Amino acid sequence: MKRKGAGRDDNGLTPEDRRIWGRVAGSVTPPRLRKAARIAPEGPALSLDSSAASVAAGAKPMARPASKRLSPAPAAPAKTLPGLPRARKAPEDLEPRRKQRIARERDPIEARIDLHGFGRFEAEDQLRGFLTACQARGMRAVLVITGQGRLGGGVIRAAFAEWMQAPALRAVVSGYTVAHQRHGGNGAFYVTLRRRT
Repeated sequence: MKRKGAGRDDNGLTPEDRRIWGRVAGSVTPPRLRKAARIAPEGPALSLDSSAASVAAGAKPMARPASKRLSPAPAAPAKTLPGLPRARKAPEDLEPRRKQRIARERDPIEARIDLHGFGRFEAEDQLRGFLTACQARGMRAVLVITGQGRLGGGVIRAAFAEWMQAPALRAVVSGYTVAHQRHGGNGAFYVTLRRRT
């Protein structure tokens, strides 16, 4: 309710009220926005530094050699040669707490990609480039929207788990799970990324 009277402006404030409000407003910093970056469907539109740009521009991630055990006896800790990358295990389901933190945006979704409208192979290429670029930028959690397809049988959604298990993404992805309903439900996935090494 606006107060009317002598010495008050259109909003009903006195010069003293304006002075106090000016001091309060000057001492407050606005909260940092935590919205996810939108990625255009044509490709990852991220500003990358020179080392990350080479990764996103088509440099293939180094292949991870599979370790072979010759005997069933317990082996001593494997010695890795300098310069050779160690083998990574396949991504797993997210821990329930981590999924809950991402769904509630306590851990921010730092980027998202929508794979609607892509064919199976084009979507795989887009996803691989997107995840590699996001890891290069130091992102930890992203949202991948695949869509559900007609009657729940989407081609991209069905191939998603296979793509995540591929050796090319093992060094990038640490885990994934179906997204919360507000982020797309069965037509989207939360993907957590490994730290850069």
